[in-house]
Amino acid sequence: QVQLVESGGGLVQAGGSLRLSCAASGSIFSINSMGWYRQAPGNQRDMVAIITSGGSTNYADSVKGRFTISRDNAKNTAYLQMNSLKPEDTAVYYCNLNYRRSTYSDFYNKWGQGTQVTVSS
Repeated sequence: QVQLVESGGGLVQAGGSLRLSCAASGSIFSINSMGWYRQAPGNQRDMVAIITSGGSTNYADSVKGRFTISRDNAKNTAYLQMNSLKPEDTAVYYCNLNYRRSTYSDFYNKWGQGTQVTVSS
């Protein structure tokens, strides 16, 4: 079993900052990538930021320059530092883990339970 524990969401005023954390544990042989996605009411779940095992990052255009994803490989933990938050950043943020269970296994996806981020104007 693999578990993802997210933390760090909350209510913040526009222009403020929040830091999300996602800790992975369990039967993980190797991690391909960790990422953050978000879903606002009535909308689809969209990619926010992804970081690969090699440290490469990819961001949604809407958050470039404001959000930074990072990873502590020793702790299997990913972080999302969110600065200059806007009301349109309000959503449930989900952590995603793409990983292998063994040397030759397929890649699997695991989603966190989601954490609410609310930005007031």
